[in-house]
Amino acid sequence: MKKKHIKSILLAIAVCLCLYFFLPQEQPTPPSGDLTVHFIDVGQADCALLACDGKFMLIDGGNVADSSLVVSYLQKAGVEQLEAVICSHAHEDHVGGLPGVLAVFPTAAVYAPTNTYSSQCFDDFLYYTDQQRLSVTIPKPGDRIPFGDATVTVLGPTKSYPDPNNTSLILRVDFGDTRFLFTGDMETVAENDLLDAGADVKADVLKVGHHGSDTSTGYRFLREVDPEFAVISVGAGNSYGHPHEEPMSRLRDADVTVYRTDKMGTVQAVSDGENITFTWEKDSARKRSST
Repeated sequence: MKKKHIKSILLAIAVCLCLYFFLPQEQPTPPSGDLTVHFIDVGQADCALLACDGKFMLIDGGNVADSSLVVSYLQKAGVEQLEAVICSHAHEDHVGGLPGVLAVFPTAAVYAPTNTYSSQCFDDFLYYTDQQRLSVTIPKPGDRIPFGDATVTVLGPTKSYPDPNNTSLILRVDFGDTRFLFTGDMETVAENDLLDAGADVKADVLKVGHHGSDTSTGYRFLREVDPEFAVISVGAGNSYGHPHEEPMSRLRDADVTVYRTDKMGTVQAVSDGENITFTWEKDSARKRSST
């Protein structure tokens, strides 16, 4: 009786193995259409428009003075409403243009790392969020933000910090087999904390932290991200000297192709789920597509 029982178990295992190896396995559904990321030239500031499946998401909005530029760009891009407006952190060069956006475009959700900060532009951001009958959502690591066929995952911040730069929301956008990583103004202390927490930061495209400051894009972080491409949102002739030579050297050592808004104007990256192609605005920079 015991031997028959063992034989039955072995037979059942054999049947299961045959079914697993010889029956067709369900494959992941490839994404439809493209994901387009517009790294909008807002000078010494940050602003990125994402478009996927006819849906739009905005990450940061430049300075207060950039509000009209950003609204105009979105209108020309065919934006009528936004799935999400994301403020990476509370500094003006990231949140300043968002009140103007929220005053014009119906928005489904608003995200930021905090709902308290002492500045007029952040107060305006909260005011126009409230005018949309929304409240600011403060996401946690591991949270997902719905966005068509793309998957937007919040990776950080993983700790509390006194410096608003390090409170930047860290977002990884997955589309098919391609990945984009948005880092706000995160500096090396928060980069290392993110890695110590086990975050999966691997990405094809890195939005370089803090406009190319030497306080960001450390060797360890860059090694873990291992990007093929990087985009630096930075103003021509800015008083900070961004991008600094140290992170530029690190990017060169890692053989990363770098796109800069100060030299190229607005940069667009289009992913079909397998390959990423870049184009840019200024004719003075030699046009080139990369995959």
